[in-house]
Amino acid sequence: MDSKKERYLAIRNITLIGVIGNILLTIIKLLFGFYGKSQALIADGLHSLSDLISDSVVLIAAKFSSQDADADHPYGHARFETLATVIIGSLLLIVGLGMLFDTVHRLFEPALLWHPTAVSLIIAILSIVIKEALYQYTNAVAKRVHSQMLEANAWHHRSDAISSVFVLFGIAGSLAGFYWLDAVAAIVVSFMIIHIGWSLGWGGIMDLVDTGLAPNQIIKIKELIQSVDGVRTLHDLRSRKMGADALVDVHILVDPRISVSEGHQIGEMVRARIIKENNEIADVLVHIDPENDLDAKYNLNLPLRHEIIARLQQSCQSLEAHHAIEQMTLHYLSGKITVDIYLPLSIVQNIKEAKTLSQHFSALVEDDQIIHDIRLYYSTSPNTSSLPLQHS
Repeated sequence: MDSKKERYLAIRNITLIGVIGNILLTIIKLLFGFYGKSQALIADGLHSLSDLISDSVVLIAAKFSSQDADADHPYGHARFETLATVIIGSLLLIVGLGMLFDTVHRLFEPALLWHPTAVSLIIAILSIVIKEALYQYTNAVAKRVHSQMLEANAWHHRSDAISSVFVLFGIAGSLAGFYWLDAVAAIVVSFMIIHIGWSLGWGGIMDLVDTGLAPNQIIKIKELIQSVDGVRTLHDLRSRKMGADALVDVHILVDPRISVSEGHQIGEMVRARIIKENNEIADVLVHIDPENDLDAKYNLNLPLRHEIIARLQQSCQSLEAHHAIEQMTLHYLSGKITVDIYLPLSIVQNIKEAKTLSQHFSALVEDDQIIHDIRLYYSTSPNTSSLPLQHS
């Protein structure tokens, strides 16, 4: 079973437990809230009802977000989880504001205040125990599978438990003759729900608009990159959240004379090290730079290989050695092109002839505005590493 499937099943199972608990608590709180004449308990029942709705949103979002990437969603479906977090937060905000307005109205109209009975007190205690247990269990699973959405739902359970504590004091105060305490408890619960709703909703919105990772995380990532052998410096480090995951892009500067495969290897080491040290980061895109971007921008006007080869073939017709060229490497640096030409060692008899040939090749591009220099390298065979004999 793959990790995405395991993650989905963990989220689904704990959420289904929450659904069962919220169904029972919603029915019990609303029924005994009306029967026991407690406005605070009814408000708490509506809070449990919003928990039930948010559980449904979590189940749907977890199903979609666990799907693999496809043609329409090449980065996967993790944003469904973020969207669910925003919906849960918005739901809490609406419920909290609705309860607040109704309770304040009743508080200023004493005739509308209810007088709770002892049965409401028992239900409040039962709610505290059940919701705190749901919070502890759900939060533990959320941390294990790194789910922001599930953590948001866990805090929904915790907010319901805390609100029930205030309901408990409100009902107890009303039973002691302070009837307004039940309404005050309902107001406190409303503010709690509003605060949590705003925090979750705003946090989800920040992820949807590609807010980056925290500054301390960025500093750690930079240190990891700079610790990789071959990385000279880095720039354009960017990050964004995708549900429970994060994506990182970075440009690294390497020695411009190394091979493509070595540059790729350095980039892969950077990618692997970042992912290994950060469980939250799902992927890293590494762009390899042979020089800083200010110099590199001038290279966009330079011709590509087929034009350079055609240009050199025309210039090298006068040199018999041009038929023996085994390999040609182009270096695009600082708005100019340097050409490395590889020849078999057998075409020269000694170092003096090698230097003379190098001078002939260099002379071909003395007045060239694009090709800065031609450097010759000799090898004993096409597959053997060579020592450079070059003219500067």
